[in-house]
Amino acid sequence: MPIQQSLMHRLALDDASNALSLQLADSEQQPTPALDDLLSHCLKLFNGKSKGFGHAGDTPAPQSLLGCLDAWQRQDTDFPTATHHAAQALAPALQEHLSASGYLWCVHYTQGENTFVAVILLHDRQGYGMDEQGNVHLSPQLNTSQFSLAVRIDLTQWQRGGNSNYVAYLKSGGAKNMMDAFHGWLGCEEGGDSARETRALLQAFSEYVGSEDMSEEDSREKTDAVVSYATDQASTGEPMSLDEFSRLVSDEHPEAFFDYIRNSDYGLADEVPADRKTINQFRRFTGRASGVSISFDSHLLGDSIEYNEDADRLIIKKVPEKLKAQLLERQRH
Repeated sequence: MPIQQSLMHRLALDDASNALSLQLADSEQQPTPALDDLLSHCLKLFNGKSKGFGHAGDTPAPQSLLGCLDAWQRQDTDFPTATHHAAQALAPALQEHLSASGYLWCVHYTQGENTFVAVILLHDRQGYGMDEQGNVHLSPQLNTSQFSLAVRIDLTQWQRGGNSNYVAYLKSGGAKNMMDAFHGWLGCEEGGDSARETRALLQAFSEYVGSEDMSEEDSREKTDAVVSYATDQASTGEPMSLDEFSRLVSDEHPEAFFDYIRNSDYGLADEVPADRKTINQFRRFTGRASGVSISFDSHLLGDSIEYNEDADRLIIKKVPEKLKAQLLERQRH
């Protein structure tokens, strides 16, 4: 993921007064393999966190992050100046909440066919180093094991329009007041709920599989395929495409699942943000004994399917339509 532009603005806390001062970077950083590695590490950590999603309104507030980036994209200013204005707007909001000095890293980069801007607050920490004589000494470092504030904006999706989830930001990680200040500074309108939308997509998949009366083997194969795809998208921070998802559900009829979604009331856009926690909870339970074969998605347990351990009973509240039809036909005869 080539870095196009990168600046780190210093946020320094005075040890005596605890006053916060902002020291703006006066020049861009030169791209290096170490800087690339730092970005890859931070994005991997970011992708594994719980995130909120949103988009810019028609006219973002000028002093918000999106307002500053909007001015840059309209070529009213350059990228360094846009980050200066954004950092100057954020620093006062962090005065009461920042517990350690650090850097506000603003980086413009390319990943695949899209371009992005990420803004990450990296805190200072003391580590240990060793000189050539073998003496151990304290060494200032960037704390890359965690960060409290981070946002990633897909500039390509923003310019293209039609997507309400091109701004992804950490929902938690710091004190509530600091997170509130950070979210206000972003200047974005709330988009989709990644957990809810991921759950809705997986539920639609389960109901589609049930309506198609797939064999246990086919159902398991399709589930493994879509879960693998969803996991990969969550790992890279990319949304799930309904087109791609539909092709995984059926090679012979790649548009069938997409049409099923569109003709049902799931309320999903063409791209769905991937929520890792929801995906990890989506697995299939299977069992076969004495002529009975059962297979169902794990998220249905406790909802439409209940297990009574004391009575050793599995209770199905919503019987699949095709199975219900067969049972009713059997009763009539």
